[in-house]
Amino acid sequence: MNRYDVIVVGAGNGGLVSACSVAKAGYRTLLLEKHNLPGGCATSFVRGRFEFEVALHELCSQSTSAEADSVEKIFDRLGVKNEMFYEKTLFRVVCQGPEGYDVRLRTGYENFLDDMEAAVPGCRESVKALLDLNGLLDEAQDYLAKGQINPAVLFGKYGDFVRAASHSMDDVMNALGIPEKAQRILTTYWGYLGVPTDDMNALHYLSLLAAYTSASPSMPYHRSHELSLSLVRVLQENGGEIRYNTEVTRFLYDRGACIGVVAGGEVFYAKKIISNIIPNNVFNRSPQEQIGRRDRKLANARKLGMTFCTVYIGLDATMEELGIEDYSVFIMNNTNNRLQFEDRLDFGMYVVNCLNKALPEASPSGTSMLFFTLPCMPGDLPKDLTARGYKRFKEEVAEKYIRDYERVMGVSVMDHIEEIEVATPVTFARYLATPDGCIYGYANEEWDNVVTRTVAEPLDYRIPNLYFCGGHGIRGDGYSSAYITGAMAADKVIKALKEGK
Repeated sequence: MNRYDVIVVGAGNGGLVSACSVAKAGYRTLLLEKHNLPGGCATSFVRGRFEFEVALHELCSQSTSAEADSVEKIFDRLGVKNEMFYEKTLFRVVCQGPEGYDVRLRTGYENFLDDMEAAVPGCRESVKALLDLNGLLDEAQDYLAKGQINPAVLFGKYGDFVRAASHSMDDVMNALGIPEKAQRILTTYWGYLGVPTDDMNALHYLSLLAAYTSASPSMPYHRSHELSLSLVRVLQENGGEIRYNTEVTRFLYDRGACIGVVAGGEVFYAKKIISNIIPNNVFNRSPQEQIGRRDRKLANARKLGMTFCTVYIGLDATMEELGIEDYSVFIMNNTNNRLQFEDRLDFGMYVVNCLNKALPEASPSGTSMLFFTLPCMPGDLPKDLTARGYKRFKEEVAEKYIRDYERVMGVSVMDHIEEIEVATPVTFARYLATPDGCIYGYANEEWDNVVTRTVAEPLDYRIPNLYFCGGHGIRGDGYSSAYITGAMAADKVIKALKEGK
């Protein structure tokens, strides 16, 4: 009989880290993956002579807190070895319109402040106060993580944490007196989190901004597929097993507790189950009488997060020949990120990356690559889209944004396309099997943000023996968050197994 200590469902970022962690702790571990490759979105694909990264723009691998976990610490613990390279420029943002701007921001605390001051004279001190606030927030989170919370200490010593954690990013920037233009530049990263900053928890956004500012964004030298394969290697070296082409179609229960799964026509049992697939899909693959009313209501109440249209382009000329100067460019049609979000289907905001800027040998000699990311929300695709019209839809989206990029940046792309591939939410729905192709799990809105999820975590999905990790977890979206939630889920499982629960 197929019996294990732990079964992990889904070899995405979170699932890979969970499986490696419990296997390294000495437990018999099985990782089940429906595809023939690990990693979920953390992988790459080849078209012609180009290897394209599916989704990763850059990895935030370090934490601003000495005590908090980070991707770097997790990989060190597991023994994952990868060659990384680092980008010294955070991004270039080109915002159009009468109050627009064209700004480059560098990594490093002082560099960042210098660049902000150059872009918005007089903003340095207020922006510095914002960045410095993150240190206090880190201390508060480290205090909370130790348990045995004293309300007097929390509201006294860590009052700024309580205030920031209960307000939006826009509220905090206004309270600090940051000039409007500086605010708009500072909130460029909203697209990485999928929610405009008037509805995004300040703690969540500030943590991301501070991490990117203090530590250079990193990328795996051989794409994110290298990271995924390295984690699989760690799993197998520690006695863990991975089965590809084995989709979990049913979760099994006994008196309300999850005890196993059906996958590839076989039944597998385990003491603990960790799911890297979104709770909606788990519940749809479970007997409804086994899922509590509160768990179903929680999953249905949460708003699905952002998804994308992506355009991958291989060019027959170098970036220098084409006039491309930057690794990462955010292009926006106005200065307000709420309006950017609402205009997301019409140039509100999109990102263009050229990996060759950071890694010249990313493509064959004499060539270069571009990666367009166009944010969407579930339900954005045309309601009357047919199978016949789908190809034309993709062509129109690609041409529309390539032409706009050429116009805004003054570069030549269309005449040099050697390879092109377009992915839509339909592509991601087919590949990831997430509702409406959502990549970001659940949206981190004001009522359902990382702080409230953390505080209410004991009241989250309460099915015995079943744990969740990944972009839909308490930390929200992103590669780094998924790795960290994978480690968190594994820690809970290891603790429960050691205690004999």
